[in-house]
Amino acid sequence: MERSCSVKSRDSITQQDHAPAPPCSRGHTPPPLQRRSRRTMVDVTKWPLFSLMEGEELSSIRQACVFGTSANEVIYITHNDDVYVFGLNCSNCLGTGDSQSTILPKKLDFLSGRKVVSLSYGSGPHILLATEEGELFAWGHNGYSQLGNGTTNQGVAPVLVSASLLNKRVTEVACGSHHSLALTNTGEVYAWGYNNCGQVGSGSTANQPTPRRVSNCLQNKVVVSITCGQTSSLAVVENGEVYGWGYNGNGQLGLGNNGNQLTPCRLVGLQGLCVLQIVSGYAHSLALTDEGLLYAWGTNTYGQLGTGNKSNQLSPVQIMAEKERIVEIAACHSTHTSAAKTQSGQVYMWGQCRGQSIVLPFLTHFSCTDDVFACFATPSVMWRLLSMEHDDFLTVSQSLKKEFDSPETADLKFSVDGKYIHVHKAVLKIRCEHFRSMFQSHWNEDMKEVIEIDQFTYPVYRSFLEFLYTDNIDLPPEDAIGLLDLATSYCENRLKRLCQHIIKRGITIENAFSLLAAAVRYDAEDLEEFCFKFCVNHLTEVTQTAAFWQIEGNLLKEFISRASRCGAFKN
Repeated sequence: MERSCSVKSRDSITQQDHAPAPPCSRGHTPPPLQRRSRRTMVDVTKWPLFSLMEGEELSSIRQACVFGTSANEVIYITHNDDVYVFGLNCSNCLGTGDSQSTILPKKLDFLSGRKVVSLSYGSGPHILLATEEGELFAWGHNGYSQLGNGTTNQGVAPVLVSASLLNKRVTEVACGSHHSLALTNTGEVYAWGYNNCGQVGSGSTANQPTPRRVSNCLQNKVVVSITCGQTSSLAVVENGEVYGWGYNGNGQLGLGNNGNQLTPCRLVGLQGLCVLQIVSGYAHSLALTDEGLLYAWGTNTYGQLGTGNKSNQLSPVQIMAEKERIVEIAACHSTHTSAAKTQSGQVYMWGQCRGQSIVLPFLTHFSCTDDVFACFATPSVMWRLLSMEHDDFLTVSQSLKKEFDSPETADLKFSVDGKYIHVHKAVLKIRCEHFRSMFQSHWNEDMKEVIEIDQFTYPVYRSFLEFLYTDNIDLPPEDAIGLLDLATSYCENRLKRLCQHIIKRGITIENAFSLLAAAVRYDAEDLEEFCFKFCVNHLTEVTQTAAFWQIEGNLLKEFISRASRCGAFKN
């Protein structure tokens, strides 16, 4: 059977539009889930499909999702709320109105301007998308009526799901392999599509062609979160209880048995706990409590439960008990991979990781759980709708970069070629020995806070100061020579190495001898060796350039002598 995954945006995991949840049975009030899910911006270029996009296009992306059985489809939303798709287009899952694949992004005009709050995909794949206005759109594979339009015709373009939901406001969606769930702002769950194992929760195994409310045990409950396994469904209610229904052959419902459930059934194994977040893998599930405790159950063929063995678990078992507080969990039922993030930002992964079976949570170098799925999951899909919105929190390095050349916060100006560069004395003192000595020895607080620079050009000096804020330089090779001069004068060895790297990349027949002369002049031994070898390897062409004939006599003699020792003039 093909695989599927449920993904959620940062906004869609919040407590819904209804009133805040009352205290859990243990007396704890769960914090808003939106706060828990906030994270720094993630680089989508970790997913190979984005590698053909230009920097400007990438910077326009606000949300993105990579999906499909081979991670070959992409949907992304820009800061202007335009929706684009590209990829294989299996089962018309791109919604472009045709069955053609495309390597270049295509705009879905019908969805443009609609702010997306939740998105999920199934195995066909079929797509569900919920907007900020509470509208639900569906398209793609529909062999089991998983689009909710009462037919089994494929949806070649996004269509509003209106049956039974016309006056409802959808806040979250989830897809199983071929069934669908929708959560409303009043805490109601609707389900439709494939129902061979009871995953629609209707009390039978008949397929459900249009959305139907899941009631029974949930009749008087306010649901705050939903997720789907391949052919199973889970829901968290406002007091932290968890209910499951559908296929349970591997214990993925966590009920203590392996019998299928045609209607919602409470997970008694989590009684007394207040669950904040649930996620489903291919056939396993994870739950995170308000105390930061992590529980797992279901199939364990690849160690995806993190218990240290490969035995299935029919009831929830606690894992990572010896670790610090867990703040986020991740799983995706396209894969057998699990991940978790701790309070201090450590990210762990386990399960099937690039073909290996990791049976215990393994500490990675990643900063977010999304990276686990980009780099180690098979296929490399996204486990949620990835939000590219800027967080209100900036790291130290991000803050420094933002404040470079900022007149609002600067307390010092450099005047170079008649242009000002605004900086902060404290940053310069911390980052550069030259300025630390200058300010401590010669700086008078009563002096006018403008320093005139006449020995270097504006591009060179600005690049140097920006380097102190960012650790990076962005200059053409001809300006990098001037920056190399500055780095030598200021004894900035790292900057010197970076300049040499830029100059090496920009060497040509015409400028090779000039660069060699500069390397000698600034005592850049590595660069000198590189330029010398380049000149010898292209000796005939280099000796015919203007730079060669303009070179100072002693350097020319030294070059000829050294080149002869290398056999450059032998027949």
